[in-house]
Order: sequence, then C-alpha cells, then structure tokens
Amino acid sequence: MLSRARALKGLVLRLIPAILLSVALIIASLIWVSIPLFFPPTAPGQGGGAVDNQARIDLELLRGDLEISKETVSQLRDQVDALENRINLVEAGASGPAADGGLQIVSPSGPNDILDQYAQVVLVADRRNLNKGLTVPTSSWLTSTFGAPADNLGDTCQTMTNPRLSALLQDTQVGPVKVKMLKPAIESLGVVLEKIHQADPDLYARINTSGSLCVRLVRGSATSTSAHSFGLAVDLNIDGVLDTLGDGRTQLGLTIMSDFFNADGWVWGAGYGREDSMHFEVAKETIEKWIAAGSI
Repeated sequence: MLSRARALKGLVLRLIPAILLSVALIIASLIWVSIPLFFPPTAPGQGGGAVDNQARIDLELLRGDLEISKETVSQLRDQVDALENRINLVEAGASGPAADGGLQIVSPSGPNDILDQYAQVVLVADRRNLNKGLTVPTSSWLTSTFGAPADNLGDTCQTMTNPRLSALLQDTQVGPVKVKMLKPAIESLGVVLEKIHQADPDLYARINTSGSLCVRLVRGSATSTSAHSFGLAVDLNIDGVLDTLGDGRTQLGLTIMSDFFNADGWVWGAGYGREDSMHFEVAKETIEKWIAAGSI
C-alpha cells in the first residue's frame, strides 16, 4: 500500500515540471503579446504609427498559443488534483496497526467516485525522459541477436518460425490479460502485474490487452520488423479503450502502470518519438541479462 502511494506521489512530482514550463510559456506569451500594444512600430520618417498587418497576424498567432498554454496548464492541474485525491484515498486506507505489527488496510466502502479517472485521457508529462536508464531494443539489434522471427515477413501477422524463439513461445493468461509471448517475458510481465495488483487492485482489475505477438513488418516499411514480432512486447489499455497513437496523451491508468514496468526493466512506448502509450516492451538491458543467464 505504501508503494502504491509512493508511485502516485512520484507521478505527481513528474507533472510539476510540466506545469511550471506551461506557466512560463504563458508569462512569456503575455509579455510578447503586450509589446506591440505599448510600443507600436514606427514607420521611417514618422513619429508613430499603428501596428502593421504582419504585427496583427503575429499578435493573433501568439494569442492562440496563449490559449493552448492555458488549456495545457488547466489539464495538468486536473491531473495533479486527481492524483492527489487518489493518494489521499490510498493513505486513508491505513487505519491502524494489524495483529502482526504492520498496517491494517481497510478498503473503501460504498461508491468510489475516482475509479473512472483511470480511463481519463491526460497529457504525458516529460515524455523524453520516461525511459531514463533503459534502451529500446531496435529492430536491427533484435534481428542480429536472434535472427528473423520468420521468413518472408509481410504486413500481416504470421507464424513465428525462428526455432530459438518459437521454442520459448507461450500462449497463456497472465493476471487479467491473455498474451502470447516468450517465456521469460511472460514471467516478468506476471511479476509486474502482481506488483500492480498488490499496490492498486482497482487499477489492476481494469487492465486489458490490445495484443502481444504479431510477426510482421512495421506497417509502411519494407525492412523494419515490428517489436511485437519477437514475443517481447505487449499492448495494454484501460477498460478495452484504445489510445490514440501519436497525440502525446494517454490514459491515467497507463501512466501509473508505467512506473512499475520501468522498475522491472521494460520501456514504455509513450516515450518514443511517436507516442505509443499502449506499448510496453522489454528493454535491451533486460534482454541482455536474460541472454547471459541462459533464459533465451
């Protein structure tokens, strides 16, 4: 339960820099917008003059940027408020010492008005630093390490024929989701999901999958193999609702889950160049550890 609160508090702290940056943008925009109003440009040979057409255009563009910044700050504040409410509920669950000397956890009774916040779509804060310390295994690295997962790859999913990988392939239920992945990835996924279960059973109950193994090329590419082709990636969502690819937003529940995955050596697709927040993939460093241990 304490780890649950710590995870949520860490998420709140990650949002704070994004809020401060947005506030700074608003202030800078206000100052910039005000300059033409107080110091209109002066035409050569004249003592003064009205704001010219280009200045008017720039002014309207800046006003638009200002409104976007305001909306961003408002959304981030809503996220922080929601997370703080969640933390308060978690910490309120500890009602005193249990018989073994630990904390006695009391589940809230009655309607829980924050459950729907797991599926709430929020901005992804500090995207570029989400997978700090972990490396995304590229298609070329995976292929050079394991070989192609199948011959004559195309745009549609096909059977994995790589003998090294297919020998480790399992199709099984892992906690709330059914996946088809390599055995060590399934074991690791089970550990991550169980930690989420222990920390936040409400969130755990709402985890769904959008797919795991799919042996094919990246759509639109003639050479690059999809990360799902090697049985080392899974797409997850909340309540079966699919995330919009590349919009810089995600479900709040996935944001909370990402800390658990990162801690166990998985990278989160929300940090990719094109945001893919349903995607969770075993990091290169984790795969190398499995190889050294003889697990793959």
